[in-house]
Amino acid sequence: MSDKTILVVGTYDTKNDELEYMVERVQSLGGGTLSMDISVLGDPEKPTDYSKHDVAEAGGSSIQAAIDSGDENHAMQIMAKGASTLAGKLFEEGKFDGVVILGGTMGTDAALDICQALPLGVPKYVVSTVSFSPLIEPQRLSADIQMILWAGGLYGLNSVCKSSLSQAAGAVLGAARAVERPTNDRPMVGMTSLGSSCLKYMKKLKPELEKRGFEVAIFHATGMGGMAYESIAREGRFACVMDFALPELGNLLAGSVINGGDDRMMNAGAAGIPQIVAPGCLDLIDFAGWQDIPAQYQDRPFHAHNRLIKSSGLNAEERRETAREMAKRLKSSDTPAHVILTNGGIEEWDREGQEAHDPEAFAEFCDEMRKQMTDPILFTELDCHINDQAFVDTVLKVFDGWIADGTVKAGGN
Repeated sequence: MSDKTILVVGTYDTKNDELEYMVERVQSLGGGTLSMDISVLGDPEKPTDYSKHDVAEAGGSSIQAAIDSGDENHAMQIMAKGASTLAGKLFEEGKFDGVVILGGTMGTDAALDICQALPLGVPKYVVSTVSFSPLIEPQRLSADIQMILWAGGLYGLNSVCKSSLSQAAGAVLGAARAVERPTNDRPMVGMTSLGSSCLKYMKKLKPELEKRGFEVAIFHATGMGGMAYESIAREGRFACVMDFALPELGNLLAGSVINGGDDRMMNAGAAGIPQIVAPGCLDLIDFAGWQDIPAQYQDRPFHAHNRLIKSSGLNAEERRETAREMAKRLKSSDTPAHVILTNGGIEEWDREGQEAHDPEAFAEFCDEMRKQMTDPILFTELDCHINDQAFVDTVLKVFDGWIADGTVKAGGN
């Protein structure tokens, strides 16, 4: 008997040999397989475990409806919906332990939906001709998706594409064997931050929260980290969130690609998770290191963090806009949201003498925060910097109060 079972998904009418090769590779390594066909027009050379008809029906449609649509995009969306629904159901029933999906642009489009339908901790491998491509919108990537470029894989097997396919087969089976899936042993606090050269509170908060019986997951707020944080919040997995690094919100408003998605700061409230929030690093707009700084930002305070990321300061009106948007999103929450403003600074580089020091613009931001953070938002203003001990102490005071009154479920020891 095999120890782990891998779901192998793809369009068997056009990629039968490649998909069967991956099935064979997984089985040769001692793994079990289930096959799922998401084709529309053609048929596999031999029956798959889940046919295209099973897939379409799982999505509330049929293969004939997909064909009758006369549009390949619409047809594949029918199959993507069905495959996502069916994969989710099969996983809940314990039928497989990891998934590998093969595709060009059509198959990859469906693969992204399938991966988002599966929980965090389920190994998800996509072998695609467009892996890592700017064609793939970051918001469509699930928190723990893995992608392998399908080199030389447009049509038929060859030694080049076998290299990609065999790696994927071994990787997904190895991941299924090795993974330690998230547990519910302790309630979890989700926290956003940046590296400790910019924001330092996590170093002191994490051990204190762990003493109180909570697990702490800290997310790097540089776009993909924010998306992972939001996806887990959407699932209601956090007992409380401490959203203290918000550059992704400012980036979203400014049009930077380094953002956490349109729903940044929306999912915790929608899922009934209490929020403690601070506007850490909400004074900068981030750019990819390889980009030229747009002309309208070239006269701003500037910080080059490394070759991957660099930042320019937001002006006074842009900062006021971020405060307004922050309030708007928090006021949609169904659970308590407590905002802490440190009027002495919100990231290490805004201190006097540092690159991002802009006291006039920061003063206007603080003024707008005071105006916007009204009921039902709870609001505390501190005469300190976000990296000072006073901020940590205030966060813990709010958190302990919420434990005492039952807003946050207490952790075990």
